[in-house]
Amino acid sequence: MKAIILKTAGDVENLEYVELAKPVTQEGEVLIKVKAISINPVDVKTRQGKGVYGVIKDENPLILGWDISGIVEESKSAEFKVGDEVFGMVNFPGHGKAYAEFVAAPANQLALKPKNISFEEAAASTLVALTAYQALVHNANIQKDQNVLVHAAAGGVGHIAVQLAKHLGAKVTGTSSLKNKDFVLGLGADSHIDYHNFDWKNTEEEFDFVLDTIGGENIDNSLEVTKKGGSIISIPTGLNEEVTAKAESKGVKGYFILVKSSGEDMKQIADLLESGAVKPHVSKAFPFEQMREAHLEQETGRTVGKIVVTL
Repeated sequence: MKAIILKTAGDVENLEYVELAKPVTQEGEVLIKVKAISINPVDVKTRQGKGVYGVIKDENPLILGWDISGIVEESKSAEFKVGDEVFGMVNFPGHGKAYAEFVAAPANQLALKPKNISFEEAAASTLVALTAYQALVHNANIQKDQNVLVHAAAGGVGHIAVQLAKHLGAKVTGTSSLKNKDFVLGLGADSHIDYHNFDWKNTEEEFDFVLDTIGGENIDNSLEVTKKGGSIISIPTGLNEEVTAKAESKGVKGYFILVKSSGEDMKQIADLLESGAVKPHVSKAFPFEQMREAHLEQETGRTVGKIVVTL
C-alpha cells in the first residue's frame, strides 16, 4: 500500500512517500480502505516535533494522521461487516497511522458514515466534531438558553461547535475576522465578534460558557466576559497556573481537555450529521500526492472549516 512516513520531526520535506505492507488486523479491529483523511493543527505540530510527537516518536515506521473515512475491507469485529462505510478518529492521542491507503482501526472508535454526507465530509467530522462534542456535551453540559461564546468560530473545531451549541438550544456568539462574519452567522450563530477590533475589558456581554480554541492571551480576554459561576474550556494551550488562579478569583471554572477516540461519541455525531443539525465545511481537498501542500495550507492558520486529503 501507499503510505507517508515521517522520517524525523521537521518541515514538510520530512514527509516521505513509501510502499508498505497492509496492516494486519487484530481481534476487535477492522481494515479500512481509506477514501479521505482530515488534516488538523495537531498533524502539523506533531510533524514539527510538538503536539503528540513525544508520544509516538519511537514508532517505526512513524505514520501521522488520525481522521479517516473509508470502506471496511476486512473485519474482526461483530460491529462492522465488509463493505460498510465508516469514519472515525483512530487511536488519538496515540499512533493513528492514518496517512496510508489502508488503516487497521479498533471498531469501538468508529461509526457508520451517514449516507447523506461524502467521504470528505465524514473525514472532516472526526477530531474537530469529537472535540466540540466532548467539550460541550460531556464537560460543559450546555443547556437551553445559555449564553455561549465560541472563539475562532470559522475554524475546524469552532464551526462545528457553533452548530452543536445551537442544536443544544444555546444562544451563540462566534469570534472570527470580519471577512468570515457571514460564514459564522451562516452557521447559525446569533451574533459575531470581530476579534481584531473588540474591547474585551469594557463590554457588558457575559457568557455562561466559553470555548477557547486559540489559547494564549485569548484566555485572559475570555475571563473578562465569563459570568461568575461560568466556565472556560481551553483546547490548545491549557490553562496555566496563573490563569487558573485568575479564573478562581472570578468564580469561574477554567480547564483544559484533550479529545479522545470514541465510537460512542462518533455514533452521536453521525446522528447529528444525518439529521442535518451539523454540517462540516470542507474548504479545500488535496489528493494524497499533495500531503505536503495540505500541511502548508493548514500551517497558515487561516483555514475556514476543514482541509481534507483524498485517496
